[in-house]
Amino acid sequence: MEYKNIIITIKDHIFYLTINRESKLNALNKDTLHEISNAIESAKNDANVRAILITGAGQKSFVAGADISEFQDFDLQGGKQLAIEGHKNVFDAIENCPKPIIAAINGFALGGGLELAMACHIRIASENAKLGLPEVTLGLIPGYGGTQRLTQLVGKGKAIEMITTAAMISAENAEKIGLVNYVTTLENLIPKAEELLNKIKQNAPIAIANAIAAVNANFDKNANGFEVEINRFADCFATQDFKEGVNAFLEKRKANFEGK
Repeated sequence: MEYKNIIITIKDHIFYLTINRESKLNALNKDTLHEISNAIESAKNDANVRAILITGAGQKSFVAGADISEFQDFDLQGGKQLAIEGHKNVFDAIENCPKPIIAAINGFALGGGLELAMACHIRIASENAKLGLPEVTLGLIPGYGGTQRLTQLVGKGKAIEMITTAAMISAENAEKIGLVNYVTTLENLIPKAEELLNKIKQNAPIAIANAIAAVNANFDKNANGFEVEINRFADCFATQDFKEGVNAFLEKRKANFEGK
């Protein structure tokens, strides 16, 4: 697929996805969402990719929200379909991706932009970042999982406060309430994300995928997280990576995991 709204590069087994609509503060329109969906699917199926890093072009904005100009003609059914497709094809696909995904938040992460970041497994923010869900100022609510993921990350009271006041919070406050894992300078944002991903890359890919699935099961009302953990734990014993990991430990050497 030819990408017009995102930039894709792969380096040292990391899949870099940059949302490239800087003049629009990287707002998510329909075409951009489609491209992100395609890119995540491509990264998931690429054996050369061990991890994914998502960021926005420029220094002002990660993603400043959805492209509101596309909303004005929607009715009830159109709005519902918009949310369903977004959940399935982009936001749930990111959350359930078996490869770890870090959001490097370089500036504004508002509305759909914060929802995109929250769907990622880990979030790092630059000091200039501003985060919020301002949908109620448009007569809407978050529709791409924001009400659920924000509550999971920061708790019910703080989630309702952020959503109903539509207030932006600083990167420093986002770290305090658990919305982001780390805050760093803008210059060190990508290096910090790479530092984490490089640590993750040293470990067994299948075990990492199973760990992500088990953690996600905790938030799935239709799953028993403990049972998922038991089954995923057992699955690891059938992998070559498990044998390699144990042998490397006993032989006092560094393991060479191949994701098999």
